[in-house]
Amino acid sequence: METINALGRRKAAVARVYVTEGNGVITINKRALDTYFPSSILQYVVLQPLNLLGVAGNYDVKVNLRGGGYKGQAEALRLAIARALVKINPEDKKTLRSEGFMTRDSREVERKKPGRPKARKRFQFSKR
Repeated sequence: METINALGRRKAAVARVYVTEGNGVITINKRALDTYFPSSILQYVVLQPLNLLGVAGNYDVKVNLRGGGYKGQAEALRLAIARALVKINPEDKKTLRSEGFMTRDSREVERKKPGRPKARKRFQFSKR
């Protein structure tokens, strides 16, 4: 099997994934998964599509991750891995979509408006 690549985005994070047959090693920006994401919850988020299909030990995943925070990066990586798995085996798409792993979460930060402290918050109203 040749290298399969896919792209995942979430908020400001972009994950480029290169999947090859191997023994389940995930390398993110030349670091291991457990050192890049020390939180077990984020590790679980990243591995969700692989665990759902039961192929966690079958593929090596090399990742270039940039932008955003750790939560956005983990979810971008989850989407990228799911897209790569669909390229490998298109029959898995229905299973991954039913769990919500094929949907790009398009929510972005709303911009700050002029004359306000934040996007929607207003300064305290003073009657006098």
